Amino acid sequence: MRHALLLFVDGIGLGPDDPAINPFASARTPTLTRLLGRNLTHTDAPIKRDGALLVPIDATLGVDGLPQSATGQTALLTGLNAPQFAGHHITAYPTAQLKDLLTEHNIFAQVRRLGGTTTLANAYTSEYFAAVEAGRLRHAAITFSALSAGVELRDLDDLRAGRAVFHDLTNARLRSWGYDVPEISPQQAGRNLGGITSERHLTVFEFFLTDLAAHRRIPIAAEAVVEMVDALLGGVLDAVDLARTLVLMVSDHGNLEDRRHDVHTRNPVPALLVGFGRESVGSALRSLMDVTPALSGWISEGLRDG
Repeated sequence: MRHALLLFVDGIGLGPDDPAINPFASARTPTLTRLLGRNLTHTDAPIKRDGALLVPIDATLGVDGLPQSATGQTALLTGLNAPQFAGHHITAYPTAQLKDLLTEHNIFAQVRRLGGTTTLANAYTSEYFAAVEAGRLRHAAITFSALSAGVELRDLDDLRAGRAVFHDLTNARLRSWGYDVPEISPQQAGRNLGGITSERHLTVFEFFLTDLAAHRRIPIAAEAVVEMVDALLGGVLDAVDLARTLVLMVSDHGNLEDRRHDVHTRNPVPALLVGFGRESVGSALRSLMDVTPALSGWISEGLRDG
């Protein structure tokens, strides 16, 4: 059985290799440096290393303006040109039109129709669902897609047992809110995520502190958030069997890679592929729209082969 982890990291593009501008050039990233032999910064062409492949992919999708989360994530999750459907890039949460696209075409639903198993590894609190019910919060594209495909979301009991990962990785935010949950390292969060990945054909995890830091909405330095991503990835790679697992880290738009401002960029975003199947999936990637077709096709091939 082959396994795929879609590790979604919100708001990271491939920016200049300049520490004064790009925290990916100034942060300590031993995992990324080991995989790529360099920083996760701008490249015009794919970078191939033993066991890893970095592909720069387009997030603009031929539409004027700065790429945004709702349309970018919808394109990534469905394989459809969501900003072209909408006529412009749409920020934050999916509209009714985007929800229709997500409901019918999202990657969870596609893999399930193929006969594969899927899960979303993020942990959710009961207060989150109460806030959505009350209209104080809205589901972002990944959560909406999972729910529409019938994926059972994970809760704090799963988190305590190591069967889920919270969006801040360490559980520090939950502990500050009074929850009785263990504090863990980003590396341990990655190892937990790796364990979850080994149970399904497709596992998805959403990390968005990168976007919050880029918009300066949280009091965490950009370098610290980049180092969390690196440690998370390192923990995942320690825990999975790369002979039968594909790890694909990808984003929806640029932002964090340019500290000169707090708005999105038109930079290409990284598709970093590690492990089994990286060449076949990576060779199909040119834009956000290629991620779901390539990944679901690779999973389908594995299901056919048994």
